[in-house]
Amino acid sequence: MRAFLRKEWMEFCRTGRLLILLLIFTLFGIMNPALAKLTPWLMETLSESLVDTGLVPTAVTIDAMTSWAQFYKNIPVGLIIFILISSGGFTAEYQKGTLIPVVTKGLSRRKIVLAKALVMFATWTALYLLCFGITYGYNAYFWDNGIASDLLLAAVLTWLFGVWVIALLVFFSAIAQSGTQVLLGTGGVVMGGYILSMFPKLSTFLPVKLMDGMSLLQGADNPDHYSASIAVAGLMILLCMVLAVVFFDRKRL
Repeated sequence: MRAFLRKEWMEFCRTGRLLILLLIFTLFGIMNPALAKLTPWLMETLSESLVDTGLVPTAVTIDAMTSWAQFYKNIPVGLIIFILISSGGFTAEYQKGTLIPVVTKGLSRRKIVLAKALVMFATWTALYLLCFGITYGYNAYFWDNGIASDLLLAAVLTWLFGVWVIALLVFFSAIAQSGTQVLLGTGGVVMGGYILSMFPKLSTFLPVKLMDGMSLLQGADNPDHYSASIAVAGLMILLCMVLAVVFFDRKRL
C-alpha cells in the first residue's frame, strides 16, 4: 500500500499534473481579491462608455464579501479542471496494462483503489486549502473577514462537495473503460443533481446544496438547513467507495 501510494504520488508529480493544478489554484486564490480590488477602477474606466449607452454608473462598495463571491464563482472551475486532469488515473492504466504486474505479484485490488482515491482526496484538500488560504489572507489584509457569517462552515461544505464529486469519479473509474466514460458518468450525476435541485422539496437533500456557500456568508440561510445534504453526501461518498472496491475486484484488467 505504501509503495503504491508513493508510485501514485510520483506519477502525479512527474507528469506535471500537480504543477498545473498548483498554478491554477494559486492563480484563483490571488484573482479573487484582485478582481474585487480592481472593480472600482474598472467601473471608473468604463463609466464614459456606459453613459454613452444610457446607463448611469453608481458607486460600488467593495469589501471582503465581494472577494468571497469571486471565490465561490472560481472554485467550481478549479474543481472541474481537477476532475478533467484526474479522470484518466484508472483508465490510462487499463489501456497500458500496468496494473496487471502488480496484481499478479500479490497487491490487493482494494489497496489499488484506496491508494488512488487517497491521493486524489489529499490533493484536492491541499489545493482547496491553498486557494482558500490565499483568498482569506488577502481579504484579511485589505478588508475584514468578520463581515462574512459562518465562513469556515461554508468553506468545509464546498470542500465536501469536491470530495463527493471525486468519490463519483473513483466509482465510475472502477467500472468504465475510458476517461470519456468516466467524465460522462461523473458529470451526468452532478448535472442531474443540479436539475433536481430546481425542485424546492428535493434541494435540501441534494449534495449540490453544499455549493451554496454565499447564502451562509450573507446570513440568508441557516446552517441547520445543510444537515440533510451533508448526510446524503457522506452516505454517497461511502457507497461510491464501497461499490468501487466491489466492482474493481471483479473487473477484468
